[in-house]
Amino acid sequence: MNEPASPRAAEILKAVSYFSALDDAALDFVAQRTIRRVYEAGQVILIEGEPCAGLYIVESGWLKAVKIGLDGREQVLQTLKPGEVFNGISVFTDAPNQASISALETSVVWLVPREVLLKLMDEHPALMRQVVKELAGRVMHLVRMVEDLSLRSVEARLARLLLEQAEGESVQRRRWATQAEMASRLGTVPDVVNRALRKLSEEGLIRVERHQIQILDQEGLKAVAQVME
Repeated sequence: MNEPASPRAAEILKAVSYFSALDDAALDFVAQRTIRRVYEAGQVILIEGEPCAGLYIVESGWLKAVKIGLDGREQVLQTLKPGEVFNGISVFTDAPNQASISALETSVVWLVPREVLLKLMDEHPALMRQVVKELAGRVMHLVRMVEDLSLRSVEARLARLLLEQAEGESVQRRRWATQAEMASRLGTVPDVVNRALRKLSEEGLIRVERHQIQILDQEGLKAVAQVME
């Protein structure tokens, strides 16, 4: 569902690193061309392989970026929370969408059309530098994911994921954060995730509750995750 842009667009754009250094005139140029869209849980925002429409900014809700194998198996590349941006690689490399994105819950997303961004890059060198920085960060994220999937056990990957998602001493379990979703994120199957959770619990590192996972021994969990200080 599309809705016309509003003054809210400028606020959303200012909070994104790509646009934070733009002057008022440039920011207004983008805001006037930015499109607000609302998606319900399960709706697809974009499909891998289709032409790139532009850069997306998450205002509210949670999304997931996935790759689908030839056997139909889903690998979650990333979960996207409010304030995050996606589809930058396709925008800035003239490539089709690199993954499929769908909503995990009701979400509000803003679309900045690709032609608008390309025009800005021609006129604002600072934006070009920020684009390079952001894309480099994305490449590093993917390299770490390959390293995890290739070199670390499911238990180690799970421990790392819990540490990354922790808010203080707990990980909140959202309604959509099932073991099947977690398995897709870790590149395995739900039964294996269940065994890994049970083992971490038996070792006294975590306590699994209905709506959250309590981290009881952060240093011990870091050792399992092979996290270096």
